[in-house]
Amino acid sequence: MSITLARTRPVCDLGEVQGALERGKGRSPELDAFYERMLDKGADRFVTTPSSTGALRPLTDECPNFGEVLGDLTGYLGLAHAGDAGVNVMPLLLLGDPGVGKTHFAKRLAKALQTECELISMNALSAGFVITGSSASWKGAKCGKVAERLVRGQYANPLVVLDEVEKASGSSQSDPLAALYQLLEPETSRSFRNEFIDIEIDASQIFWVLTANSTAGIPSPLLNRMAVYDVPAPTPEQTAGIAQRIYRGLLDERKLEKFNPDLGEATLSKLAGVSPRDMRKTLLDSLGYAVAAGRDRVLADDIHLRAAAGKTRIGF
Repeated sequence: MSITLARTRPVCDLGEVQGALERGKGRSPELDAFYERMLDKGADRFVTTPSSTGALRPLTDECPNFGEVLGDLTGYLGLAHAGDAGVNVMPLLLLGDPGVGKTHFAKRLAKALQTECELISMNALSAGFVITGSSASWKGAKCGKVAERLVRGQYANPLVVLDEVEKASGSSQSDPLAALYQLLEPETSRSFRNEFIDIEIDASQIFWVLTANSTAGIPSPLLNRMAVYDVPAPTPEQTAGIAQRIYRGLLDERKLEKFNPDLGEATLSKLAGVSPRDMRKTLLDSLGYAVAAGRDRVLADDIHLRAAAGKTRIGF
């Protein structure tokens, strides 16, 4: 059993916030409201550390193809327990084909670490201000997602996922990756300045997880700031275990108490080529087909594999 240990850490200087509010009063109602919210909420946020490496054990079963990543994370967590500095992990870059479960793993990791998760889809990101914020003098200016999470959230160490980072696009004037040179370094991230609020934020406790299909398009200086892992597709045996766990979870979720809780060998064999991303929907569809046929178990014939690209079908 693992419980979560928490201490607090300030993410900003309230004196600086108060000064900024007084200097710019009335310039931007949105900015004034943001400063006032910061003052009301205070500067301290929780920094969480699981009390044992056992907190990561469920991920070993749920995401078995992430064994190398989990092995290193277990070591880092052990180091945190040996000292008193919290979990200190390099930003992670998870490489792998679409569907191997990279984003799902990141979300489950946040849950295991008992912290918040912020997902930023980089394939739709065309300007750095989505991360850093835009100047309050601009029309429609907004706070960037990093400062927003730290200011509005409860934790100084949220897990921030930059999904499909290799697909970010921009120009020399608005490079969406530019802010990461500061944010992925522990020393410089302590004084991250968001353009909207123009106040230093301590982003040094953020747990960064980046996902990509390949390193193409990711600058070498950024790669050097990360621990890079090639995540393989699950083996047939691992896929069978994933399918069985998801299936039983669906039975509990749908309260299908009379259904056989075990998938047969023929059914598991047919699921061997289904990616972790598609497994839940495939099994949910199969349950629908089984119910429609008046059965209390899923058979191989109930597994309808995804149509080829460009074709669509309607399932349950």
